[in-house]
Amino acid sequence: MTLPVMSVFRLVRAGFVMAREGVFGLVALPDLPAGPRIGIAMARLLERGSVKDKSAELRLSDALNKLGPSYVKLGQFLATRADVVGKDAARELSALQDRLPAFDHEAARAAVREQLGRPVDEIFHEFGEAVAAASIAQVHPAIIRQKDGSEEKVAVKILRPGVARRFQRDLQSYYLVARLAERFHAPSRRLRPVAIVDTLAQSVAIEMDFRLEAAALSEMAENTSDDPGFRVPSVNWMHTAKGVLTMEWIDGRKMSDVDGLIEDGHDLEALGAAVIQSFLRHTLRDGFFHADMHQGNLFVHPDGTLVAVDFGITGRLNKRERRFLAEILFGFITRNYRRVAEVHFEAGYVPADQDVDMFAQAIRAIGEPIHGHDASEISMARLLTQLFEVTELFDMRTQTQLIMLQKTMVVVEGVARSLNPNLDMWRTAEPVVGSWIKEHLGPVGKLRDAGDVVSALTRAANDLPIFADRIGHMSEALERMTRDGLRFDRETAESIGRAEARHTRSGRIALWVIAACALVLTYLAI
Repeated sequence: MTLPVMSVFRLVRAGFVMAREGVFGLVALPDLPAGPRIGIAMARLLERGSVKDKSAELRLSDALNKLGPSYVKLGQFLATRADVVGKDAARELSALQDRLPAFDHEAARAAVREQLGRPVDEIFHEFGEAVAAASIAQVHPAIIRQKDGSEEKVAVKILRPGVARRFQRDLQSYYLVARLAERFHAPSRRLRPVAIVDTLAQSVAIEMDFRLEAAALSEMAENTSDDPGFRVPSVNWMHTAKGVLTMEWIDGRKMSDVDGLIEDGHDLEALGAAVIQSFLRHTLRDGFFHADMHQGNLFVHPDGTLVAVDFGITGRLNKRERRFLAEILFGFITRNYRRVAEVHFEAGYVPADQDVDMFAQAIRAIGEPIHGHDASEISMARLLTQLFEVTELFDMRTQTQLIMLQKTMVVVEGVARSLNPNLDMWRTAEPVVGSWIKEHLGPVGKLRDAGDVVSALTRAANDLPIFADRIGHMSEALERMTRDGLRFDRETAESIGRAEARHTRSGRIALWVIAACALVLTYLAI
């Protein structure tokens, strides 16, 4: 494996910055082999004297912010992967604040002009300074004057200049580390490091195309149009492009401002329940959920309506996965651990060569502590976390969509408990989960599934004449090939000839280059 020089250089720089900020001091040395333990001890010699008084979260936050937007996003992504970085590191990374200094106001105006094809003053009656800045974008308040003379306040989200190029460059370093891990560290192959970087790359590419975020907002608005106490901002499509998103301005209180919510007279218990029930409703009913539902992305409108913003990261579960999730939760509630284990095997989450009874035993070790305790003491998010912890014992391959779900569940539960420390997760979730299970796993759901099967068979039957015709043509072609041999048409033969000629020329050039190098080396040796 050849190592790209610039990727190695960037990794060395990243290691130096992390050492200076005291990140390596967070590693538990007794748990490491001798080699890594010595390396980390040497790296700690580079620590700043001031880092000793910093918390773990602040050390990580300072180091990743100094390394730039792509490392901040990497830290946030790894916070969702406790199976990769461990529970303690994931908890510290989850506290990472995605806050960077705002870029220049004139640069923001130039970006709007480039993306929307018109000067800012022609589009907006007013365009204010940035009110929030993160690793990928920043938000400006603006006012649009309508044709009838009325004014509409909007939020304009603008992509950081050059951020896409920087991400692509740093991704090469991440891929290098992932490939080295897969090649030289066999235990890590189960976690599929290269696939993890693939997921990060795809997630960031989607997050940096604001047209896709606008589409996510639009889809969520349709899904939740009849939901009580929940909505999302409307999108101004005429003033939205790949690097600019214009949407409704939300006048509300951030959910992180608990004291302000109390001053406004909001019912915190009702808000906590709304957060949990909205998330579960989106996940089970729609199979489409906000995957970054922390306090900073949630506003409370003066009338008590919950408003979610920043849909750069979303998650999806197909109908089959939603059914498995509901059966797993229902199995824990009813203490049917054998069924929970069987669902994992049916879903393909656990390899077929594993022992279902042993897996059921591991599930029981997670489920039994739930029973006999007050519901307010039980964390659904912790249950899911423990469930994923047993996967390594049974060689369960990483299921990205489930990890995203588990991470979001932990965040959502944390938000709800910050509003109501005595939140009863199970009682709060029951109206949504219970009705979904009744509808989809009860007699009505069985009939609907049977109808889906009949519809699928009907479609297949309608397509049988087409399949038969295609098979007939294929059979005739194979018969001719057997009788006459493989034949190319004239165009194909000429293309092969041109490719062969290019290959021959390339071979001659390569030989001349090798010969020239040999002569130079011989001359230097003499």
